Amino acid sequence: MRSVDDRYSDARNKGFCVHCGSRKNQTRDHVPSRIFLDDPLPTDLPVTHACFKCNNGFSRDEEYLACLLKCVSSGHVDPSKLERAKIARILGSRPKLMAMLMKAKLESGGEVTWRFDASRVENVVLKLARGHAAYELNEPKLAKPDALWFKPLIVMGDREREEFEIEEGGPSVWPEIGSRAMNRLLIVGDKVFEEGWLLVQQGRYRYRTSQDSGLRVRMVLREYLACEVIWE
Repeated sequence: MRSVDDRYSDARNKGFCVHCGSRKNQTRDHVPSRIFLDDPLPTDLPVTHACFKCNNGFSRDEEYLACLLKCVSSGHVDPSKLERAKIARILGSRPKLMAMLMKAKLESGGEVTWRFDASRVENVVLKLARGHAAYELNEPKLAKPDALWFKPLIVMGDREREEFEIEEGGPSVWPEIGSRAMNRLLIVGDKVFEEGWLLVQQGRYRYRTSQDSGLRVRMVLREYLACEVIWE
């Protein structure tokens, strides 16, 4: 990921929670959440301000999604067969979560499918998008988004995948002066938009933000789950 000097942050985004607006019990919230990454973690992992309630309130849903993604990619739920020690420890200590994921695995005619709790996934996707909007664009978004969707990359058609991955022609709207997104533009010019995605950890997490038609945040978790959140 391209490192950006932390001095390029907006004081307006400090002192309140980017998820609920509270000015009480401030904590630092990593974006993306560390549970979606592998050790060793990036040294320049983005951080936003969040209240204690929000920062901790997302934890169980984040654990659920991280474990679900690993179980789907590996094809099983048994902690002893999971190479990600972080996920194996969570499942080993959370028997109810492991039982839930075991029930989520459906086998029929030699094919395996997985049921999932859409509300829990949406909760995490929105949380991540709010963090990226505040960190990259100096645009805290407390309101409900106008659109939110997610789906596995493997089920996308070629045209849909291309449109998700590539934005032709670069940005038509420049980020706010002083924002990290503008700082990236000044550092690397158009090249950052040719590459498009900001890589947090190879094969684990990448994202991009834009303001061409509303504020748009796209994310890919574990090179499996594509997500998009839009505020018009």
